[in-house]
Amino acid sequence: MSYISIWVHCVWTTKNRIPFLTDNIRDKVISHVLDNARSKHIYIDQLNGSLQHLHALISLGGSQSSSEIMQKIKGESSFWINKNKLTRIRFEWQDDFYCISLDYRQLNIIRKYIRNQERHHIKVTWEEELSKLKEDNNLK
Repeated sequence: MSYISIWVHCVWTTKNRIPFLTDNIRDKVISHVLDNARSKHIYIDQLNGSLQHLHALISLGGSQSSSEIMQKIKGESSFWINKNKLTRIRFEWQDDFYCISLDYRQLNIIRKYIRNQERHHIKVTWEEELSKLKEDNNLK
């Protein structure tokens, strides 16, 4: 039997960081992403965000990659958002994303961080947050 524990913290933004994800839209998108992920055997432990980005805590299966997961989540959700006309203009996610592996001892800290995104962004802009994430994880 194989034993696998691969946890990743992923963040992705709306194209050009347009603030599409107002409370009402964000709640619908989060609900849909979670439902769609379950149907594709993607385990999302936490999912939340702000006006122009989402954070997810994901447990990867042995045959899954972060790129594959992000393509499935972002591609299907942007299609669904546009099909359901949740935004006045065409919705797109930015092509790139942030994804970092985690030690299981970090999981509760990241869960709390993701749950508190709205409160967090009262004090910290997306640009400041991304800069800190990159710095903390030695990303260029």
